[in-house]
Amino acid sequence: MTTASASYRSCLLFSTLALGLACAAPGAARAADPSNAQCFTPASNSNGTVSMPAKKGPYRIAFANGFIGNAWRVQMLQTLKAYAAQPEVASQIKELRIVSVGTDVSAQIAAMDNFISAGFDAILIDANSPTAFKPVMRRAKQAGVLIVSFDNTLDRTATETDLVQVNQDQKAMGRMMGEWLNQTMKEKKRVIEVRGVPGNSVDRDRHDGFREAMAEDPGIQVSEVVGNWDDGTGQKAVADTLAVTGGVDGIYTQGGSTGVTHALLDSHKPLIPIAGEGENGFRKLIAANSKDGLLGDSAGQSPALSAVSLKVALAVLGGQSVPAEISVPIPSANYKTLEPGKNYFPELSDTFFAAHDFPVCDINLTAAQITGVAAK
Repeated sequence: MTTASASYRSCLLFSTLALGLACAAPGAARAADPSNAQCFTPASNSNGTVSMPAKKGPYRIAFANGFIGNAWRVQMLQTLKAYAAQPEVASQIKELRIVSVGTDVSAQIAAMDNFISAGFDAILIDANSPTAFKPVMRRAKQAGVLIVSFDNTLDRTATETDLVQVNQDQKAMGRMMGEWLNQTMKEKKRVIEVRGVPGNSVDRDRHDGFREAMAEDPGIQVSEVVGNWDDGTGQKAVADTLAVTGGVDGIYTQGGSTGVTHALLDSHKPLIPIAGEGENGFRKLIAANSKDGLLGDSAGQSPALSAVSLKVALAVLGGQSVPAEISVPIPSANYKTLEPGKNYFPELSDTFFAAHDFPVCDINLTAAQITGVAAK
């Protein structure tokens, strides 16, 4: 894998160690397929490209997942499997092996080491920590194993290796939500911010973006609670806050948006703007209550990031050069643009993530294709 001519020299070094890497001179890798150009868009912080000499498929792909403790993670795994089963994708895959290890960082590292030892061509990872994977990333590089990180991405300064990272701009998403609240709230005195899992890079980045937007109006007081991206946790945290506050002008929640909205509705306080995630239940509540004043904006971290990451891995293994940091679009909808069957689904469960596909990446799975797959 390479991001510059220096990596070509590294490849030559690894070859002398009999690691089986075929070294291509700088520029020898194929450029990204034009059909992938919109999908593989460089992030603003992308530094160079990643490529490796083309391998002959079909490929062995592994996914070292962290926890599977919420609806997003379940749908993410379902989407990965549904996409891998598409005929044009399945023909490129000899084996897709998935391991979910919970929140234990050392267990996730051990799973990656097992995949490296077993000779997998690429490993996808939704990291439990942004900084703990430097040694195993080094081992992957030495073995010529491609790593594609998505969702909870890695701190590149702590990886000491080339890798491809696929994500939506989390900071931009938080800023988007804050700007929408600023534009929509009638009063700008107090806002509740419902954060995600503490210590997670997604929580950190969305929080930073949201606070940047809030800082544009220094008169706004932000009450911060932890919701862990979970409906029940978020609902209780917001219900408790609403019970002790004299009034709130807006709410931003990173996830668990359905529960947070129920907390507002159950409080019988005046309805206020809520900016939240892409959960189907949240969008259903907005659609049902917007005429009564529940104005909502929903921007989603799509579970289909797993499918995009698989698409990226297959492209790199096939010899294409891709940006080191890939930013895919942020799918969004609000109370003005919600349309049943298109960006929310009245017949599906509240926990389904309505932002479920990426047409720009030619990932057009239907809701039925996704929900029909077992996550485990």
